[in-house]
Amino acid sequence: MTIQCDIVTQERLVFSQQVASVSLPGTEGRMGILPNHSALLTTLAFGDVWVRHPNGEEEHFAIGGGYAEVQPNKVVVLADSAEQAEEIDLERAERARERALQAMKEGVVQDPDQFAQIQASLLRAQIRLDVGRRHTGRRRREMATGTGSPRQDES
Repeated sequence: MTIQCDIVTQERLVFSQQVASVSLPGTEGRMGILPNHSALLTTLAFGDVWVRHPNGEEEHFAIGGGYAEVQPNKVVVLADSAEQAEEIDLERAERARERALQAMKEGVVQDPDQFAQIQASLLRAQIRLDVGRRHTGRRRREMATGTGSPRQDES
C-alpha cells in the first residue's frame, strides 16, 4: 500500500511519487505518515523530511519550514525551501552558515525582523549541512558498493 507524496516550494516541484511512508519535522515533533492516515494540517519546522519507497529505499530532503496537508491517500509538503540531499552543495551551505555566524558575532541586531532573518539563515544552512553530510555520503557509499539497506534510526 502506498501514499502519494508531493514536496513543493514556490519555485518548483521537488518530489512527487507514490511512497510507503513519510517522516516530517513537525513544529511539535517528528511525525510519521502512512497510507490511510487521518486528515491533518500542520506546520513544519526546519529539518529532514524522508520518504521510504515501497522497496525500502529512502530519500531525504532538507526543508526550511512550511506546512503539510495530509489526506488518507496524499501528503503535500508546502515548504519555504526544499532540497534533496544529493542536490545540496555542501561548500555553499558551509559558506552560508559562516556568513550567518559572522552576522551573529557582529552584535545583536536591534531590528527584530533582521535578527529573525539571520537566525533563519543560520538554521537553514545548518539543516542543509546536516542532511547533506549524513545522507549524501551514505548514498554515495551505497551506490559505490552496490548495497542499499533500509534506514536505521539516526536519532
